[in-house]
Amino acid sequence: MMNEFFMKYGGILYLVQLFFAIVIGVYFWTLLKNQQTKKTSISREAEREITKLRKMRNIKLSEPLASLTRPADLNDVLGQQEGIDMLRSALCGANPQHVIIYGPPGVGKTAAARLVLEEAKKNLLSPFTPEAKFIEVDATIMRFDERNIADPLIGSVHDPIYQGAGSFGSAGIPQPKPGACTKAHGGVLFIDEIGELHPMQMNKLLKVLEDRKVILESAYYSETDKNMPSHIHDIFTNGLPADFRMVGATTRSPDELPPAIRSRCMEVFFKLLEKEDVERIAINAAMKIKFEISPEALREIVRYATNGREAVNIVQLAAGIAQMDSSNQITVDVIEKVLNNGRFSPRPDVKISDHPIIGVVNGLAVYGATAGTLIEVEVSSIPVSPGQGKWTVTGVVEEEQVGGNERRFTRKSMAKGSVENVLTVLRVFYNLNISDYDIHLNFPGGTPIDGPSAGVSMATAIYSSLTKKPVDNLLAMTGEISIQGRVKPVGGVISKIEAGRRAGLRKILIPADNWLSIFDNFSDIEIVPVRGLEQVFQHAFLTDNV
Repeated sequence: MMNEFFMKYGGILYLVQLFFAIVIGVYFWTLLKNQQTKKTSISREAEREITKLRKMRNIKLSEPLASLTRPADLNDVLGQQEGIDMLRSALCGANPQHVIIYGPPGVGKTAAARLVLEEAKKNLLSPFTPEAKFIEVDATIMRFDERNIADPLIGSVHDPIYQGAGSFGSAGIPQPKPGACTKAHGGVLFIDEIGELHPMQMNKLLKVLEDRKVILESAYYSETDKNMPSHIHDIFTNGLPADFRMVGATTRSPDELPPAIRSRCMEVFFKLLEKEDVERIAINAAMKIKFEISPEALREIVRYATNGREAVNIVQLAAGIAQMDSSNQITVDVIEKVLNNGRFSPRPDVKISDHPIIGVVNGLAVYGATAGTLIEVEVSSIPVSPGQGKWTVTGVVEEEQVGGNERRFTRKSMAKGSVENVLTVLRVFYNLNISDYDIHLNFPGGTPIDGPSAGVSMATAIYSSLTKKPVDNLLAMTGEISIQGRVKPVGGVISKIEAGRRAGLRKILIPADNWLSIFDNFSDIEIVPVRGLEQVFQHAFLTDNV
């Protein structure tokens, strides 16, 4: 029966088998051909992209002037000798420290940090090897995910569930992704605008600075899984190495940074550039592009540029205008075009009066992290009916917000509260009938004053206006006044004294608690410590003692 069946239907079965064999063969041949076609297509596309990339790499514009004028040596960082000395002491020795550099923009913070590592490598006692890296990140653009999916600063873990996890991911193995902290291992991690870091990143960074390693976690890691590669076990058990020295730069003031990060770092202050430094930077920039700059044009640049970056930008724009006129001369007319179009404002430059004036006092203030400035305090007093007087203060911050995100409240500014302290002292200790006058206290200049450090200046100006005693125009002062008439310490005294020296003052009064022995070495200006308002008045007025 079977033989008869095969004899009768064997041919048909053979044809069926042959048919399916052909179908399967065609299927796999088509699949293989598609794969080959896909590979060929990918290869061609890759070749096109590589060709495009090569063409792009072959196109090079001229190097920006900002790059040409970038300091190549620490001696090229102008106007910051004291700050650079501190930076050297922090990083170039046998035991380098973490550092925070405070200062206005464009004064050389980044360049100094980069160059100081190169100098540290030359010191045989330094732990930095010739291979030590300088890793630079910007906190303002640091991409951060609170779910810990990505953290380019600290590092993160690429879990198997993520798209593109690769062969490790398909095997269920989590993959650690090193961040800048690990990339900087053995070198320097420079964080620009460190004050802008996300609070969670800041807390993680503190832990890394403490442990000198990055600890990573993943729900997909098991220490008992023998299929995990040994290096994965090592990373999750011992962490990623992150033994570096951090250099943070910020334009903020110290009190705006978390105390926890400040306590782990040495603090270095870069100051606002002097006019002479801005002039040298502008001349150097013009020389780099083979342009000549007139003395009048140079004076205008110095008048408006507050830092090196602004000076270089003005020179570059002016050179572009001159070049369009087929000239290599930067004249004052060209500079004025640049300044007018750029809406530049003159740098703060308060000049002292050429003679003593009743009711006008030179005060000192700090803006930004390190910039000191001379301020003018002026008072006008008008007699009114007894007891009907009132006081007005302009040019100060009226209110300020205090507290963190969880609890914020608004209060009257410390500067305005300081006026009330001053009026109380003058009533109680100097028997002045304040209520018999309309008193207008003003801080001209357009920048609202905040903080209590103008207390002695306000007290002196009000007393001068009421008693008609002129104030020494070559003297300035700073200090808070208590309601007992004591002069309390204030911040930023060094920056304030530097501002006074630049302005050509003869004498500066500071709180006795702010006194430093280095002030004895100043030959061009007298620094006088005072403890009470009585001492302030003895130095301030050009008439007999009060």
